[in-house]
Amino acid sequence: MENTSPLKPTETELEILQILWQHGPSTVRFVNEEQNKAKETGYTTTLKLLQIMHEKQLVSRDEESRSHVYQAAVTEEETQQHLLGRFLDTTFRGSAMKLVMQALGNHRTTPDELNQIRHLLKKLEDDSPNADS
Repeated sequence: MENTSPLKPTETELEILQILWQHGPSTVRFVNEEQNKAKETGYTTTLKLLQIMHEKQLVSRDEESRSHVYQAAVTEEETQQHLLGRFLDTTFRGSAMKLVMQALGNHRTTPDELNQIRHLLKKLEDDSPNADS
């Protein structure tokens, strides 16, 4: 089944997705125990959130065993791309340059990170259809 609904996980849903991406298919109990490492969350709250996420097609559910097992139905990469695109559009009016300038201005960048950025820029320039000059 193709996910046609917009990808709009809440902050708490993203926390649950992070757990599922890191650990793979998990029971409600396991997800709840992982959530409780960061902040106290009731079991029924975790269960309800997973049920809502299932309705939103963010997770899939295996109902074969007594304990339902949930797994992420969206990849970490596609979620990051979607959320970053939405953030870029709403916060920086679609300007990747403004986003990068803000990020670099507000964060101490290591020499290794700068080298990685240079390599990425070089790759983007080499792959650009306008790289004829």
